[in-house]
Amino acid sequence: MLKMTEPVTMPEIVPESISANARFIDLEGIAMIWRRDMVRLWRQRSRLLGAVARALVWLFALGFGLRGSLGSIAGFSYEQFVFPGVIAMTVIFSGLQSAISIVYDREFGFLKEVQVAPTPRSTLVIGKCLGGASSSTIQALIILIFAPFAAVHLTPLNILATFVATFVTALAISGLGVVIAMWITDFENFGTIQNFITLPLYMFSGAIFPTRQVPGWLHTVLLLNPLSYGVNAIRGSLLGYEASSIPFNLGILLLFTVVMVGIAIFMSRKEV
Repeated sequence: MLKMTEPVTMPEIVPESISANARFIDLEGIAMIWRRDMVRLWRQRSRLLGAVARALVWLFALGFGLRGSLGSIAGFSYEQFVFPGVIAMTVIFSGLQSAISIVYDREFGFLKEVQVAPTPRSTLVIGKCLGGASSSTIQALIILIFAPFAAVHLTPLNILATFVATFVTALAISGLGVVIAMWITDFENFGTIQNFITLPLYMFSGAIFPTRQVPGWLHTVLLLNPLSYGVNAIRGSLLGYEASSIPFNLGILLLFTVVMVGIAIFMSRKEV
């Protein structure tokens, strides 16, 4: 006589509860992306040498080449006035350059590996912004070694303030670079777009000329240029030039960063 057996029931597996923050922010993944950029910067030391060489060329060509023609500006010599602009130049060049790794990773498959991983899309964007901002800040602050050549007096307080202003500026520029990298589909076009954006942003930021008494159209361009606020913040931190506007400038940069990060996350969700 056959014995009836009851069907075996598998125990129900209850998925672990995922907090709301984990759905949008993966701190471990962000740290991994940031560390990857730091390791890449350490291995590619020619980037540091190139940033220093470029800054010195601009400092000596502009600061010492034009000081006789322009004279003093608000009590500062021209080489003193342009020195924060040289730091800002290093930030924008290195900040946009660091985002090129996204295009590189897309072509060689690393980007797809990150996208299929069980981590929110914001991980890549925030990690790349922090990594780009950190590498840009390191390269920019190396330029402070040459401050005595421009007769810029350094104190612990203005070095700390310059570090904060430089990092916030680099964060905004890195966010812009990530948006551009998400938009560009091939490696070759990124260099063209980068040059098309970098030079106008730098030239029309007030980095190499005072922004007072400029034409109306140029004043509008300066207001729309995010690097203008970074130049003002770095110059105010380093020289005390219009230092009262530093919080306002940093606030605009942080707002711009939030907008760029939001756009980049939205674009990353459309990646195949």
